[in-house]
Amino acid sequence: MTDNDETEKDTAGVPPPAPVGASEDTPGPAEAQAPVLEQEEVAAPGEATPAGDPGPLAALTPPLAEVAPARPAAAHKAAGRHSAPRKSAAAPATKRAASSLAPAGVAPLKPTTLAIDVGGTGLKASVLDAEGKLVANRVRVVTPYPCTPKALIDALAGLIAPLPAFDRVSVGFPGVVRKGIVWTAPHFFTKTGVPGEAPVAKLVAAWNGFDLAGALANRFGHAVRVANDADLQGLDVVSGSGLEFVVTLGTGVGTALFLDGKLAPHLELAHHPFRRGQTYDEQLGDTPLRRIGAKKWRKRLDEALFNFHGLLNYDRLYIGGGNARLLAGHVDPSVTIVDNLAGILGGIKLWELDES
Repeated sequence: MTDNDETEKDTAGVPPPAPVGASEDTPGPAEAQAPVLEQEEVAAPGEATPAGDPGPLAALTPPLAEVAPARPAAAHKAAGRHSAPRKSAAAPATKRAASSLAPAGVAPLKPTTLAIDVGGTGLKASVLDAEGKLVANRVRVVTPYPCTPKALIDALAGLIAPLPAFDRVSVGFPGVVRKGIVWTAPHFFTKTGVPGEAPVAKLVAAWNGFDLAGALANRFGHAVRVANDADLQGLDVVSGSGLEFVVTLGTGVGTALFLDGKLAPHLELAHHPFRRGQTYDEQLGDTPLRRIGAKKWRKRLDEALFNFHGLLNYDRLYIGGGNARLLAGHVDPSVTIVDNLAGILGGIKLWELDES
């Protein structure tokens, strides 16, 4: 599949062009100066988005009886590159974890966790009690660029200033992280964070091998755990049965893989070659979405997910991130659309992992 005519684009559902580094929920200039409190509007668990045509992303995931009620799914074409679309009256499942605020005036259950979601366009945070309930509304600021380790840590310190006290910290980071040490930071290697932009040698040197967990622990005065942001989101939403694949769609593309609920070693699949000499990250991020429109972008995503399924043979697919909202009515019911708040709520689960 190719989308040769990129001069025609479907802009339905695509926000107007924004400044470099901005996203659909980027605050305006006045808001960017300080953390902005946001009230999360979250549907009840299991609430589905409006029904519609599954379109080109249909039947990318075989149903898993242990995870969801069995549904007849169209098989992939035996000879061909793409999944076979099929019509369905059912809407894609939308998995939204419980995110109600803890009761006001009542001491939160301990330990409380400061959960931070570091994104290519925005930094978000909240404090969770031991049951995963929000102790305070989520706060957000724009990601600073160029983003050196110091710039990020300073921005995070300002971000969390309005939040209540906490006992420990979880951070989702857009790159490869092992035991708190950053191995890769693709967005932060560049001047503006746009996928495909040439890396800056000084930024690469600053991030490679940087002890982010240690630096944040020194700044915040509490123990810190850091994981890939897609991994962290997956921790909150996977069922724990079978091979489950998580894809996040935002500034770029993130992926995470789980086998029977256990997090697999992180693979930067989004940075592998995809099409036209570019990676998945470069072809499916915010920048190409705004350039070619939602319709052509969804066709690209169809091709990408077909490739991922052929590589991994996963049992269930979860799609999250800010741009997952554009898939409502365009995916098979077996695909779970994940609320973007999962990047925060997964912070509790990170402390259940054995880091030894």
